[in-house]
This record gives sequence, C-alpha cells and structure tokens, in this order.
Amino acid sequence: MFLHKHPYKPFIQENTTKLIVGTLPPPRFSTGDLLEKDVDFCYGSYYNSLWLFIDEIHDLNLRYDNSEEAIEERKAFLIAHRIGVCDIVESAERNKIDASDLGMTNIVLRDLVGYLKQYPNIDTLLFTGGNSKNGPEYFFRKHIKEYNLKLELISSEIPRIHQFELCHSARNDKRIIKTVSLTSGSGAANISISRMPLYKQLKAKDPKFNTFDFRVMQYREFF
Repeated sequence: MFLHKHPYKPFIQENTTKLIVGTLPPPRFSTGDLLEKDVDFCYGSYYNSLWLFIDEIHDLNLRYDNSEEAIEERKAFLIAHRIGVCDIVESAERNKIDASDLGMTNIVLRDLVGYLKQYPNIDTLLFTGGNSKNGPEYFFRKHIKEYNLKLELISSEIPRIHQFELCHSARNDKRIIKTVSLTSGSGAANISISRMPLYKQLKAKDPKFNTFDFRVMQYREFF
C-alpha cells in the first residue's frame, strides 16, 4: 500500500481571487522521481498540460524542467493574475502507484471551505475536472455537505458552472462563490472531448483542430 501525500502546500496570496482545485499530482512528485520536463511545483507534470494551456494563452515561453527558474516563472504568473492553487486531497492510499483518481482510497480532504473563509477575496474555484467519482468537483460536493452548503447550477454547458453562498460568522458577512468545472488536462479526458458536439463541429470546420486546442479555447475565458 502506497501512502500518497500531497507534496505542496496551498499556494494562496492575500489578494487571490481564483483558486485552481485538483486532486493530487502524480506519485512521482511525492517521491521526488521527477521526469526531465517536470517542474517541481503545482501542476508541474508535463503530461498534465495545464501549464501548456496557460503558456499558449499568454505566450509566456515557460521553462519545462526541474530548475528553480521554472518554479519562479509559474509563481510569478499566478501572483500577477491573482490565481492560487489548493488541491482538495491532502492524502490517499493506493494499491497501484499511478495517478488515477479512481485508484485512491482512504482519502483525506483538505478544508477548502476553511481556506475560503481565511482568504475573503476568493470568488471563483476552477476545478480541473468534473463530477466523476474522485474528481475535484465530486470531492468538493462531499466536503461542503459538512458545512450544510450545496451547489446551485448556473450553466449546464461545458464547462459547467455552479455557485454557492458562503457565510463568515466571525464577520457576519456573505459572499457568492462561483465554481467552474473545466475539462481535465489529463490525456484520459481526450476520449470524452472527442465525443462532445462542439468539438466535433469545430473539428469538421478545421481538421487540424485537436483536443489541446479545445482546452485552450475553454481555459482562455478563465485564465
């Protein structure tokens, strides 16, 4: 049994307004066995592609290696755009050492609502995946039940958008938090993308259009 602990603390600033929420990075980020193009930071897996999408959207020309410079480039972008990262899983056990969300058992979640209360400028959660079992939205729905909170559907179009009202009893105030369930950056999501009517329509117009382009198009609005 492999105990998969999250290798990174939440990356949040006082003025953060958007929070990227995933589950766990691949186990190699916890064991330190990084690949040549991996970056030792949140979403640093070259094959997850989140930073590739952001790089394409903002033309950042990021480094993809194990250097400290690559880490600082990503931190600088997040700070400049008031974006934070707080994956919802603190730890999980695995029978097989891989990055599958479905392979996680005995899962310990982070207190994401607690972070939202601690950082009052956050108004948007960007889930890097939908409501499939052991995905970030799935876990978040489970987590907020402890606070008697519930997501309200705003848009059923992909990416699905919900919202909920968060009360902060210490300050006696309320605020609306929006959640956006983005299509996962993992390769496993390519099959579901290929079945989407919008993707098929765009692919028919331009045969060179691919699943990477589709994600960039989708992520551009939120990053």
